[in-house]
Amino acid sequence: MIVLADKLLITKRGDSLITAWTEGGRICRLQAEPLAGEGILGNIYVGKVRNIVKNINAAFVEFQKGQMGYLSLYSSFCPIATDSVVHGQDRVLIGDEIIVQVEREAVKTKPPTLTGKLEFAGKYVVLTAGENGVFLSKKIKDRTDRERLSEFLASCCRGKDYALLARTNSAGASEEALEKEVAQLESCYEDVISRGRHMAQFTCLHEALPAYLESIQGMYQDRAKEVLTDQEEIYGSIKDFLGRNGWEDAPEPVLWNPENGKMDAVFNISRTVEKALQPKVWLKSGAYVVIQPTEALVSIDVNTGKAISKKKDVQKNFLKVNLEAAKEIAVQLRLRNLSGIILVDFIDMESDEANQELLGVFRAELGKDPVPASLVDMTKLGLVELTRKKVRKPFYEQLRDSEKTEVKI
Repeated sequence: MIVLADKLLITKRGDSLITAWTEGGRICRLQAEPLAGEGILGNIYVGKVRNIVKNINAAFVEFQKGQMGYLSLYSSFCPIATDSVVHGQDRVLIGDEIIVQVEREAVKTKPPTLTGKLEFAGKYVVLTAGENGVFLSKKIKDRTDRERLSEFLASCCRGKDYALLARTNSAGASEEALEKEVAQLESCYEDVISRGRHMAQFTCLHEALPAYLESIQGMYQDRAKEVLTDQEEIYGSIKDFLGRNGWEDAPEPVLWNPENGKMDAVFNISRTVEKALQPKVWLKSGAYVVIQPTEALVSIDVNTGKAISKKKDVQKNFLKVNLEAAKEIAVQLRLRNLSGIILVDFIDMESDEANQELLGVFRAELGKDPVPASLVDMTKLGLVELTRKKVRKPFYEQLRDSEKTEVKI
């Protein structure tokens, strides 16, 4: 029997490459990308400023032929300009050619978000140009680790024009490994800037890793994960990637043995994908959750369904259903990659103590999310408000874009 626990699964589905993470015996996160590798997130380009809108303090930059991106100008940092710019580098003007990175993918009607603060991510460290100092992942809890990393990384970036962020993986890394990676990231950064100053507009200076390799790079070192794929080409790509980076502690990729059956069927990947596109999610108790993404926010409604029928202590069962729903909603947000403003309409409860217990459990479940998610509060109308950072598109949009077909939700 194959145990579905803490694995990274990579398989093909139509024109998409599906990456699925499993935790505690179930798939808890999905990601889709085109087989052709057409993603732009994390890529760095020589862009041309086409328009500046003063009332929102933003510029619209063409970074690919015919592709516009949104660049906020609220930051005091001015993007790095090419040699074609003759005025000072303290501001951005229409016609400027500047080096920008795609920070967020396009979401619905909004164009991709760009930044002039270039980021280069490694396994242990993220280098961010245009900032100074050292930042640590909030998931690094040990005080000794935090002090050690802070002191060592501060010595690495002292006098430099970049900041360093210690990723969760860095807690167990040696100083030699950290120093080597910082040097590699700095070299990559300097190469991009050197070439960017002399390249033509729309040139891609740096191509980000495919999403599945980025997932391997970001896996937590303290979680024993296994990487499984049934695609020989992907298997070779992973082996090559790990070999080039010399990560001795990285999980060894495994090419799926077809004698064990189809990987998709064994791990219920396609079935999970189809369920992630449906608005209704059934709970074991008989209750259900309805998830509806809209242009402005994500609306989630908890319904008792069959869970409360013939129950005597109704309020006690309301709490039981709400706690079950809170745990499931936290998983569904990751599974579907829903972000922005999220409003949850739990079943109304009379007890303040019960509401506080619900918020405490919900907050703890959201804390397991690798993407920053924050529970704001319960509104006067009894709705629970939370936010989740936007990075990639929602899963249904990823699938739609990679398969070039309409995906209904």
